[in-house]
Amino acid sequence: MPSIPVLLFARYADLLGTSRVELPLTDGCTVADLVRHLRSLPGGEAIPERPFVAVNMVQVDASHRPQPGDEVALLPPMAGG
Repeated sequence: MPSIPVLLFARYADLLGTSRVELPLTDGCTVADLVRHLRSLPGGEAIPERPFVAVNMVQVDASHRPQPGDEVALLPPMAGG
């Protein structure tokens, strides 16, 4: 089964204790499925159900289906001014 890299930034990396996780990429897998998997990991329950997600540096919605070779990133809300 192929896997897909998921990059975690700022608070999300702190919650899971790592900045990168390899998750299984099953047939028909969506971004929502990947987020559910992350939320099931120790510390992951604090990740929102619908975080900002980018695939190959383009923001996508929860129904997007990543493909082998893609890179997924979870982006926490940004503050600034």
